[in-house]
Amino acid sequence: MTDREDGESLLAAMQFADSFLPAGSFTTSYGLEAFVAASDIENGAGLRELLETYVQQQLGPCEMVSLSAAHDGADTGEIDRLVAVDERLTAVQLPSEFRTSATKTGSQLLSLVTETEPHEVVSEYDRRVTAGEAPGNYAVVLGVVGACTGMSPRETAITLGYAFVRDLLGAAQRVLRLGHTEVQQVLTDLRPKLVEAWERNRDRSVTEMTTFAPLVDVASMEHERADRRLFVS
Repeated sequence: MTDREDGESLLAAMQFADSFLPAGSFTTSYGLEAFVAASDIENGAGLRELLETYVQQQLGPCEMVSLSAAHDGADTGEIDRLVAVDERLTAVQLPSEFRTSATKTGSQLLSLVTETEPHEVVSEYDRRVTAGEAPGNYAVVLGVVGACTGMSPRETAITLGYAFVRDLLGAAQRVLRLGHTEVQQVLTDLRPKLVEAWERNRDRSVTEMTTFAPLVDVASMEHERADRRLFVS
């Protein structure tokens, strides 16, 4: 597949990075709620530092690597390769809430694109996920969708990163006293970090996929057992 020449790949990236996309990611905080509940994060500076950890230690070496491999697999129509990447991503994610959130939002995105923009690879992968033959992690699904809508691996990975940070900032606004300007400043500061995460990990193989953010994992595991929760993760 080649990038579309009429600008549609850019529009696709904007569409899949938009909070208007009904994939259910607004219900996730990926452990952020637990950090706030423990008073570990109280302001924009602390939030920026935490989100940078997410980007550098989890998103880049894990989700972006799986997305890139899925993009390549979709490009060549290797469905079994997509399943293998999907299963590998599930295996390296320790917190059960992360796995649940990733597959829930991934399957919703896959179903949505199957209905609105049918493509042979997308439809076949949706069939595999629906049949329980593949987990349907969001990063893998977006890699497939990106390839099938003419987005480059880089465009698709940056879209994933932006959407991830956007969702966590949205969650932060609901559990912290943060103004819109402060949130936008954090997002602006993280833009180069997202690009750096892609550039640093773009050549990693699936076997090198890893995540190392132990405090994030612990916060998520504590969140699973919290008496009251605003978010599902």
